[in-house]
Amino acid sequence: MPNHKKVKQLAIIGSTASGKTSLAVKAAKVIDAHILSLDSLSIYKEIDIVSAKPAQEEREGVTHFGIDVIYPNEIFDVTTFIALYHEVYQKCLQEDKALVIVGGTSFYLKMLIEGVSNLPTISESTKRETAEHLLDLPNAHALLNSLDPAYMSKIENNDSYRIEKALDIYLETGTTPSVYFKANPPLPTIQDDLPIYQIEWDRNILRERIALRTKIMVNAGLIDEIVMLEKKYSRSPNCMKAIGIKETLAYLDGIYTENEMVEKITINTARLAKRQRTFNNSQFDDVVRGSVEDLEKILLG
Repeated sequence: MPNHKKVKQLAIIGSTASGKTSLAVKAAKVIDAHILSLDSLSIYKEIDIVSAKPAQEEREGVTHFGIDVIYPNEIFDVTTFIALYHEVYQKCLQEDKALVIVGGTSFYLKMLIEGVSNLPTISESTKRETAEHLLDLPNAHALLNSLDPAYMSKIENNDSYRIEKALDIYLETGTTPSVYFKANPPLPTIQDDLPIYQIEWDRNILRERIALRTKIMVNAGLIDEIVMLEKKYSRSPNCMKAIGIKETLAYLDGIYTENEMVEKITINTARLAKRQRTFNNSQFDDVVRGSVEDLEKILLG
């Protein structure tokens, strides 16, 4: 007789520094859950301080997945998180656990819900042609927009990752992304109900939280961590361009003073928070939004 048992699951999203980790741990302890982190920096081993990765004591005995999975010089994309989700879901079934999905990189959650189409194999010649186009990102966006305005309307002209993928598809297949994806529809990974809870903060208060967290990171050894990462992995990996890392490298180059570095990290993190909030508000339906206190009352009962 087939086993139709399902895992109870929920997702917590919100801007960086909004308190997602703490809320997720509290919720996980109440419903006896594992946690899957969807974070584009915490997935890396050795990137600890700048990623604001939850320390072991902050995890309060709750098993976390999606943290310390790969090294900084290893490449990953959304398919990495899809594979992680399948692994964690099976573990939850085996151990009779619920699942809390949490993270600031909500794009990965969207892809888990909507699914990802199988992409064509990209030839070396196409990769070279794409790379040439990417030298002028706005022009590359304009080219794609003239060919496929509906698809490109959701992609900013500085979104190098998504522009690159759209170029690869067009140059490899000779068809626009819209045509390609219509012929190769995505298959959702998460097919069961998934309640989503979004933490909201007043922008000014969130900015203060970001500024405080940045200072805490510096005091915890941020500069030493970046020195170690650069020495071990160079500046080539994509993760070395992340907020907090690139500003610290500029400080090490003598471009910023330490105070200027702290201010730049704070400003850029606040801008990231704004983009995250805009993305979350536009990409997910039927979301329960509220303050940390409001959501605690709902989730913790």
